[in-house]
Amino acid sequence: MDFFNSVIAFFQTGGAFMYPILVVFALGAAVAIERYLRLVYERHTNRSMWDKLQPILNSGDFDRARNLVSKDNSGVSKLLAMGLARQGAVRRREDIEIAMEESMMEIIPQLEKRTPYVALFSNIATLLGLLGTIMGLIEAFTAVANANPAEKADLLSASISVAMNTTAFGLMVGITLLIVHALLNSLTGEIVDSLEMVSVKALNIISISSRRRRDVEAEEKAEKAADSIKADGADAGSEGARADAENPSAEAKKDEQALENA
Repeated sequence: MDFFNSVIAFFQTGGAFMYPILVVFALGAAVAIERYLRLVYERHTNRSMWDKLQPILNSGDFDRARNLVSKDNSGVSKLLAMGLARQGAVRRREDIEIAMEESMMEIIPQLEKRTPYVALFSNIATLLGLLGTIMGLIEAFTAVANANPAEKADLLSASISVAMNTTAFGLMVGITLLIVHALLNSLTGEIVDSLEMVSVKALNIISISSRRRRDVEAEEKAEKAADSIKADGADAGSEGARADAENPSAEAKKDEQALENA
């Protein structure tokens, strides 16, 4: 209870600039809470969606993966939707990678939205505290100029002590918001790194699947070509035998003539 009373007394003796600093702190705290909840939710949904998508991608069922991401609004779904859309139309890894990078350029600003305001409110609170102190000092020196010389020292020290409350409160708000801003930036960077990791993993899975499909197609073509060659060889052999049967050789004709002369 004594601590609470001390805080109230500290706030009341700080002057009029304590109220704008309090308003700035409230705005910064509101933005910080909204951003934190949004980023935590985004991180959770991204992890859960990737846990669902990874087995499907590993199995090569890209049509099912496309249907799944089309029904979800998480960052991972937006990222992979662009890549999977290109997967069925192109074969080059670079084209799919460019599509995912384009999607990342749309996702990152959404993650960083309003976070810079926390740092802005921190700077404003600090500057308001300094301004309040300067204004308090001006009032103190003005009052001391017309005061009794015997009371000038005590009056000046008391006025300066009150004026410093504004700077102290502004610094407390500014430091708090700066720490929160750093935490939000760290959380945002973690989400961006996870999206980049998902992008690389998905690209590798798509590339391996495309390579396997090309190998299978090449083997099928080779088998068809071999079967075609065998069929052509068999047809040529049967035609040769038929020609030999229809046109007997010269030796056979000579033998027949010799038998007739004998």
